[in-house]
Amino acid sequence: MQEVFNRYINYLVAERNVSPYTVRNYTSDLVGNSKRGTEKGFFQFLRMKKIESLDKADKWVLREFLAYLSNQGVAKSSIARKLSAIRSFYRYLARENLLDKNPLEHSVSPKLDKKLPEFLTIEEVVKLLQAPDLSTPQGLRDRALIELIYASGLRVSELVNLNIDNMNMESREIRVWGKGSKERVVLMGEHASNAINNYLAHGRPKLLVKKDGGGALFINRDGNRLTERMVQILVRKYARAAGIDKDVHPHLLRHTFATHMLDGGADLRVVQELLGHSNLSTTQIYTHITQAQARKVYLSAHPMAKLEGNHDADKQTNR
Repeated sequence: MQEVFNRYINYLVAERNVSPYTVRNYTSDLVGNSKRGTEKGFFQFLRMKKIESLDKADKWVLREFLAYLSNQGVAKSSIARKLSAIRSFYRYLARENLLDKNPLEHSVSPKLDKKLPEFLTIEEVVKLLQAPDLSTPQGLRDRALIELIYASGLRVSELVNLNIDNMNMESREIRVWGKGSKERVVLMGEHASNAINNYLAHGRPKLLVKKDGGGALFINRDGNRLTERMVQILVRKYARAAGIDKDVHPHLLRHTFATHMLDGGADLRVVQELLGHSNLSTTQIYTHITQAQARKVYLSAHPMAKLEGNHDADKQTNR
């Protein structure tokens, strides 16, 4: 199993161009990791059931594995991710003629609880943006990167891979390579543009003490490209400093970008393009709206709601 899995990972990296994050998840979901408690990898489960051949894992074995995960308290979203990894692996086996038939081709996915994405209010965004210390080069950098995520809805992986030559500061356009190496152009507003220009002029040069930065837009104090993990740590640090009582992470800022765009009246397909979603259904999870926006739309659209002010006036005159 390990040998076939290694070939599968090479295929994902070479032909599908998946991210290291995806490789890590697939490794955990398929091979497993018993160091953190109960074994939850699919291969581990097959060994527990004394199943030594991949073609012996039919849909009944898969259902038993999913039930096993559920009994271990694994979240439905994690179970769905593991199932997706298993299906992808078996499609590869069938594609390479390593199996006569894909035994999991018609397996059924568990129903997931639909959860609305959490997001920050505009007031919370302002507090977060004001948290970095602009008297330091790191503060200038951090203000610029938070402004940019909120202004453009970038994934954190896209953010850290940005180079200076990806930025057109005059048109405020950014050339981005997203999932599957798909290229798209995203936009940024004046606030983000000003923050980045300030960082490039007064912050980044002071961080280039030991290295030239290799053209990376966001670098650390050693001149190396910032990592995804470091951006996550920084965003959480500033959220705590700003007194925001939420689990704030870079992807939450992406949620916030999409929510605020749609609340402001942006077309769903435009937001889909800016986020780099392949399917419109992925973008539709952001079509929840705030209560304030819902009230505003209701009062302006419903014929009886428009008369609300007149009803109030009548009440006053009848008193």
